[in-house]
Amino acid sequence: MDVQNQYFKSAFSVDNVLFGFDDKVIKVLLIKRGEEPYKDYWALPGDLVYPDEDLRDAPMRVLKQLTGIENMYLEQVKAFGKRDRHPLGRVITVAYLSLVNVNKVQLKPSSFAEIVKWIPIDAIEELAFDHVKILNDCLNSLQQSVQQRPLGFELLPERFTLSDLQELYEAIMSTSLDKRNFRKKLLSMGILIDTKEFQTGVAHRPARLYSFDQEKYEDLKRTGFTFDI
Repeated sequence: MDVQNQYFKSAFSVDNVLFGFDDKVIKVLLIKRGEEPYKDYWALPGDLVYPDEDLRDAPMRVLKQLTGIENMYLEQVKAFGKRDRHPLGRVITVAYLSLVNVNKVQLKPSSFAEIVKWIPIDAIEELAFDHVKILNDCLNSLQQSVQQRPLGFELLPERFTLSDLQELYEAIMSTSLDKRNFRKKLLSMGILIDTKEFQTGVAHRPARLYSFDQEKYEDLKRTGFTFDI
């Protein structure tokens, strides 16, 4: 067999894993496929990379095309190249991850995406292709990141309580955290601003509201830290 014909028969795709935080649980943005393969299956928003398209441009183009979401920061996680991962032939996919405030995006399904929906991660049992594997690997990557850089600015409202922030971390890590140690660690980072405001309309004692110092938050994301939780 001609060497060029042998090695130039693979396709490339991109798959986007968008995590959101809503109702105290981590959710994932999924599409319901309206065409084969895996018609009527839930899947990650993904598609093939165009032959004349740079890989860096494909994930955002695909996300917009399928879900209507634009201008989203997408971080490359890893590639998945199992030989039989796609029923139509050899397709190597690159997974991208993003954290999204579910209340700040409008979903508009189009192309082969019949439905676009935020689904609790614990409710996901079966997905098209190897998307369960991709989702789990991206979740593992997120869980590692949470111990090396601050998370929350992208997922929480502008003003939030320390309990809101702790519930976010607990949801990501699937564990319970010591309240006193968690708050001591977060407050020592210098990324939280006391707004001098309190919750309203709650049955319990109103909690103090905080916001992120965006400049310090971004600095800490770049430099990193060790957050033993």
